[in-house]
Amino acid sequence: MTSSQPSETRTRGRSAQTATLAEIAREAGVSAPTVSKVLNGRADVAPATRSRVEELLRAHGYRRRRAEANRSPLLDLVFHELESAWAMEVIRGVENVARDAGLSVVLSESAGRLTPGRTWADQVAARRPHGVILVLSGLDESGRALLTSRSIPFVVMDPAGDPGTDVPSIGATNWQGGLAATRHLVELGHTRIGAISGPSQMMCSRARIGGYRAALETGGLPVDPGLVMAGDFHHETGYRQGLALLRRPDRPTAVFTGNDLQALGLYEAARELGLRIPEDLSVVGFDDLPVARWVGPPLTTVRQPLTEMAEAAARLVLDLGKGEGAAPAASRVELATSLVVRSSTAPPPPGS
Repeated sequence: MTSSQPSETRTRGRSAQTATLAEIAREAGVSAPTVSKVLNGRADVAPATRSRVEELLRAHGYRRRRAEANRSPLLDLVFHELESAWAMEVIRGVENVARDAGLSVVLSESAGRLTPGRTWADQVAARRPHGVILVLSGLDESGRALLTSRSIPFVVMDPAGDPGTDVPSIGATNWQGGLAATRHLVELGHTRIGAISGPSQMMCSRARIGGYRAALETGGLPVDPGLVMAGDFHHETGYRQGLALLRRPDRPTAVFTGNDLQALGLYEAARELGLRIPEDLSVVGFDDLPVARWVGPPLTTVRQPLTEMAEAAARLVLDLGKGEGAAPAASRVELATSLVVRSSTAPPPPGS
């Protein structure tokens, strides 16, 4: 059983390490090599034994010394979903930093889950990378404890939820981006402005819609719940929810979409209904993916500096590794968004 005494007393004043591997092994009733196997993600450990050792590692706040870690020349990059041009911009940024540091990048996908599974965590422990970057994802308590005990630093980029003050993260000014996008439409003279959001459980999506609402209220316009459609950041949803918005008898003359892919789906819905952009409908996206410049007409959008965010996340996780995993001076860093006006927005049609 784990002792309830303070670890400083148990370890006779060792401040750098709260418990040795041998002490963990003794309390777990196993050999030191077995604890080492658990730390290294080896598969030849019984599940019950692994769970008992992991619990003791967490309870004692065990952390490998940097010299013990024997890190592989790898960075782990984990996506919530890996299927779009958005992900390519992030990969490019991480690769830029990894290349300069002489590291390779390992890509993983959590298959739509907001936290990777236990199998992934064991694989990371076995790989012993220089660090882990999680995109639109996060770690549960057991995952965080597993990485911490192996002295594997991690950073969350664009976290799905509130990562906590003790988890370093890189994001963007999503609320200000939603505000700028909607304010642009208000200033053009639009009074019926719809929105297609992203997933409601994602912090960035809620912030963008929060900015949209604030711009309408500041402009003296009502927020009509019927003009706010739930989305999931996919093209198909932009098309489907776009049709629903544009078939309304009191359809909006402008729509702000939670990302560029949904804006492209909205373009398709407008074409199907014979509506011209921007003469009949103004559209603003979010992200400024490369395709935004080449669609017809070129898309007005909010630029989210994805490549720069990824570079910042990669540099931060490497810095954390060099500093024995110490907490950064600022655990949450937000990069500025900016409105990029192109040809998909114009004043509303006369008489609308």
